[in-house]
Amino acid sequence: MTNSETTMDKIVSLCKRRGFIYPSSEIYGGLNSCYDYGPLGSELKRSLKDFWWKSMTQAHTEIHGLDSSILMAPRIWEASGHLENFTDPLVDCKACKSRFRQDKLDGATTCPNCGGEFTAPRQFNLMFKTFMGPVEDAANVVYLRPETAQGIYVNYQNVMTTARAKLPFGIAQIGKAFRNEITPGNFTFRTREFEQMEMQYFVHPTQDEQTMLSWKEKRRAWYKKLNIQDERLQFHEHKGNELAHYAKSAFDIEYKFPFGWSELEGIHNRTDFDLKRHQEFSGKNLQYFDEATKDKFIPYIIETSAGCDRTILCILCDAFVEEPERIVLKLAPFIAPIQVAILPLVKKDGLPDISNDISKSLQKLYRVSRDDSGSIGKRYRRQDEIGTPFCITIDYQTKEDQTVTIRNRDTMTQDRISISQIQTYIEPSLTPPID
Repeated sequence: MTNSETTMDKIVSLCKRRGFIYPSSEIYGGLNSCYDYGPLGSELKRSLKDFWWKSMTQAHTEIHGLDSSILMAPRIWEASGHLENFTDPLVDCKACKSRFRQDKLDGATTCPNCGGEFTAPRQFNLMFKTFMGPVEDAANVVYLRPETAQGIYVNYQNVMTTARAKLPFGIAQIGKAFRNEITPGNFTFRTREFEQMEMQYFVHPTQDEQTMLSWKEKRRAWYKKLNIQDERLQFHEHKGNELAHYAKSAFDIEYKFPFGWSELEGIHNRTDFDLKRHQEFSGKNLQYFDEATKDKFIPYIIETSAGCDRTILCILCDAFVEEPERIVLKLAPFIAPIQVAILPLVKKDGLPDISNDISKSLQKLYRVSRDDSGSIGKRYRRQDEIGTPFCITIDYQTKEDQTVTIRNRDTMTQDRISISQIQTYIEPSLTPPID
């Protein structure tokens, strides 16, 4: 079976069984559409975020990092349009009480579950509301941010000044966002708490279209570095009513999940909408001064906004392969949660000591695990299922000539090499392709 036949049930089962992703609050019955990342999942997620971050800030010296607050001044959400426009049309079934987004019903006029009549649609704001301070009244209302982008826009001048940035330049951020979705679902694809990886690129208004094209190609190429199959990626252009009120043009990078084509990342030409709005609502001058031309203007913004949790799900779906004798996750080796497994043939005769020495030398550079339980065949299968690219077996010959057997996850080939050559052997595969 290839990954073209992968089902969400198999992905969910693997995630729970092997410690990638658990239902949140499971011992209390769970909390709808909230998830916890287990030992392997948290390593995979951290590796992905590190790769994205370095791809942005290390590979592009004009892109600077930011980590803005989750709670921000409520006036920001007025300026951004979220208080006015960040809504979904909500309908309820009068019979079974099921709740739906009206725009996702494909024109259905009765409940798809029971055939019951719908209530009249009403607009439902997706922001989570809370209160700051001891008194819960209108004056103390704040919101959990529904996106990370606004934290970048309101810090645009701070970053530009302290980093001495000149156009074009970018600001990158990874952080949590919160949306009170009416109909979350498809495992971690749509949740109420999620993590975004966003970069906002500030350019001269005459350079917007050229920059947009450049970032479209850079971002699609980034997914290929993660070994995502190219035929399972496509661009979807927003047209007509799809186009957001702030966007001049917008494209989604979509992936073909088991439940169909769905968005991984949005690439948007936001023009000068956001900075103009914040200039208007804050009263602060957010114009850029070009020292060469002496011109003053509001920069245009090209946004790249990727969902970290969606990308993790995409990676798991794409890497999952069911073969006649094994299940294997063919993860890109540099993001695998365990990169090297050390397998002493037996638990005696000094082999564990050699294994410990090899582990200590490698774990400073790579994510290493020891596995000494069961037959070698079963241990290989366990490591295949969690995506470990290299398994190193220490046997009695190791004691004689200081060599080990190293097995490749994808090809299942085995090479006998010297212990001193291990790092040279694995390093090319485990080095992130930052360029």
